[in-house]
Amino acid sequence: MSDTPTETYQHKEGDCFHCGLPVPQGSHYLVKIDNVEREMCCPGCQAVAESIVNNNLTDFYRYRTEPARKAQDIVPDVLREMALYDKPELQQSFVRVDEKNLREASLILEGITCAACVWLNERHVGAMPGVVEFAVNYSTHRARVKWDDSQIHLSDILAAIANIGYVAHPFDPGRQEDLYKKERNQALRRIAVAGLGAMQVMMIAVGLYAGDYQGIDVNLRDFLRWVSAVITLPVLLYSARPFYISAWRDLKRRQFGMDVPVSLAISLAYLASVYITATKGAEVYYDSVTMFTFFLLTGRYLEMGARHKAGQVAEELVRLLPATATRLMESGEERVAVAELRPDDRVLIRPGETVPADGVVVDGKSSVDESLLTGESLPQPKQQQAQLVGGTVNIESPLIMRIEKVGQDTVLSAITRLLDRAQTEKPSVQRLADKVAGWFVAALLLLATAVAVYWYQVDPAHAFPITLSVLVVTCPCALSLATPVALTAATGALTKLGLLTTRSHALETLANVDHVVFDKTGTLTEGRLQLSSVETLADWDRQQVLAIAAALECQSEHPLAQAIVQQQAAALQATEVIATSGEGIEGVVSGVRYRIGTLEYVSGLSRSTQDDAFARPLAGSSVYLGNDSGVVARLTFADLLREGAVDTISRLKLLGVQVHLYSGDEHSVVASIAGELGIEDAQARMKPDDKLTAIKALQAQGGIVAMVGDGVNDAPVLAGAQVSIAMGGGTQLAHAAADMVLLSEQLPHLLDGVITARRTLAIIRQNIAWAIAYNITAIPLAVAGMVAPWMAAIGMSASSLVVVINSLRLKRL
Repeated sequence: MSDTPTETYQHKEGDCFHCGLPVPQGSHYLVKIDNVEREMCCPGCQAVAESIVNNNLTDFYRYRTEPARKAQDIVPDVLREMALYDKPELQQSFVRVDEKNLREASLILEGITCAACVWLNERHVGAMPGVVEFAVNYSTHRARVKWDDSQIHLSDILAAIANIGYVAHPFDPGRQEDLYKKERNQALRRIAVAGLGAMQVMMIAVGLYAGDYQGIDVNLRDFLRWVSAVITLPVLLYSARPFYISAWRDLKRRQFGMDVPVSLAISLAYLASVYITATKGAEVYYDSVTMFTFFLLTGRYLEMGARHKAGQVAEELVRLLPATATRLMESGEERVAVAELRPDDRVLIRPGETVPADGVVVDGKSSVDESLLTGESLPQPKQQQAQLVGGTVNIESPLIMRIEKVGQDTVLSAITRLLDRAQTEKPSVQRLADKVAGWFVAALLLLATAVAVYWYQVDPAHAFPITLSVLVVTCPCALSLATPVALTAATGALTKLGLLTTRSHALETLANVDHVVFDKTGTLTEGRLQLSSVETLADWDRQQVLAIAAALECQSEHPLAQAIVQQQAAALQATEVIATSGEGIEGVVSGVRYRIGTLEYVSGLSRSTQDDAFARPLAGSSVYLGNDSGVVARLTFADLLREGAVDTISRLKLLGVQVHLYSGDEHSVVASIAGELGIEDAQARMKPDDKLTAIKALQAQGGIVAMVGDGVNDAPVLAGAQVSIAMGGGTQLAHAAADMVLLSEQLPHLLDGVITARRTLAIIRQNIAWAIAYNITAIPLAVAGMVAPWMAAIGMSASSLVVVINSLRLKRL
């Protein structure tokens, strides 16, 4: 160790050259330091030492006064925290595993400032082996990542994001709100500094401009310029810092984002002004630097506010669940965190409290407010065996529920995932706009270079300010904001109504739909049979028939039996009850033997021929009641139309949409429903394959088809249509089979969806047209020298603000 001064750390033979601990026998971890092979105690010390050597930092070993810390000691806390997220017990709360054993999680990204940041993260992380999907929601700064844990771990993904200058961590609604608040406060501070700087510099600029006309002492002019340079410096270094960070990220990845020309314009304007000040030149641009920074920050702050509000629906859904719940134990009540609840736990929900998870009522009777989930304004009655959804609110009386689903398996989690997926996926119109914006920036830089060369040859004095104006006026912020702000505003508004958009292309496709195909059961109808008519012989009355029927059916689980019992409580008692599968029920009521069921089964009790009084066919399902004298009554059941179905169909026709009814039900039932709704094309007894064939035929004729079904037995048909809408329900949401989900199950909201989709597409086109028109108008004026740099700053910021305000009109349905 002749090369090591005596006052430095003295390495002992047999100890690790890096950390000073003894080297285990048999270890051969060697690193060449200053051409000498040095022994290390472990792979961690070897890796750190190699990193020090590779970065030409070997002087560290020459002048150190104590051994270095072990590798695990110098790992930053944030990286150590990332490794914790790989633990299965921690992932249970935020990671979902699908049927292919792929893992999916939502992350919060810190440091996102523009669409280019989104693009950079998606390209960087999406290219990693084992990452199946990575998409960033620009509105909420949330990323949805799906990965194969056998190839890559979540900590590796988080570290990769950190390597390009961003911070990512699993989504937590409380932390999300903190980040929003931090983002707003930081933006306001930067605006304040830029605003104060702009005001002070503009005051000085007025004096300088006046001096150019009226005369000013040269020493005083130079002094005022240097004061302006000093005032502008904090604006440049603090307020404009996000532009530089974003531009540097883009350049490191060999890409041109929006902030590249912005940073270039600000830097060149300030450096040129300092040079002109030092050389006592003609004109400085400190006022343009401060004004441009102030206006651009103000525009982005307004856009950020719109983004936060537009993404508020998703955050409201996440925050619906309470933090704690009252779990019922043998020893009594205990207050526990909702995260501790498990299936089969019994939970007490007092009036005014929020349902903590999905489950079923085991005791109590009350009404529950489901408006935030389904858009249904009226509280829904709940009693024993009724399903409860986490996030809804108990209104009237205490309920005791049994937990069935928790965490990522709940309806609320499914809704949140689907909404997040819709907002992170990019429809074709947005992908095109992003691609155009990237090429536009490259073309802008070439144009600015050409303008600088031209004007330097024609009039060198005007070359710089004109080039600066071109760089500023053409920043493609408006073009990049044209689509995402509009889509986020529209999906947020529709979600509040109970129409959940789960695929990015849904609104874009729905706007162009010219055929809507409806399933019948559970879609146009309520999906449950109700008693519609009771026909009796002359000496029998309706109440007498219903009382006997209810007595026979009160123990049956058959849907028709349940419909009878709901209509008439069992006031009489039936004895000697015998149920015959597929035929009906026999029993003794008030000393008389009765049968209820099919006509053949009931007629068999009296051994008489079928009664002609009930021979006339009716639309719907029928059961018959009879005794040993013969058939005495026919009870007919129908699946009633949903409220608003007639109005929805008629208004769809007014919008130029052709309506079709494809059902697997009987011809008479389908014909009756179609007649009530005014649907001309109604086809019955169709299997799912038949429906799919019919839809393909419509598409072959050039039609754009929307399929509306219950999402259970119509999965192939839903997949075959260009856009599919499933009626609400936990199963459909869990499988995420459709492009949209009608949570409210109110058909008029489907009509709202079509109208909003058309408005959304129109506004996106308006936004893009405005952005293009602005640039087509502004660029020639800037190139001709007719736009001063400060005017360019105002114009660029105003164009982005117009796009945001125009998009927010979609929030008002």
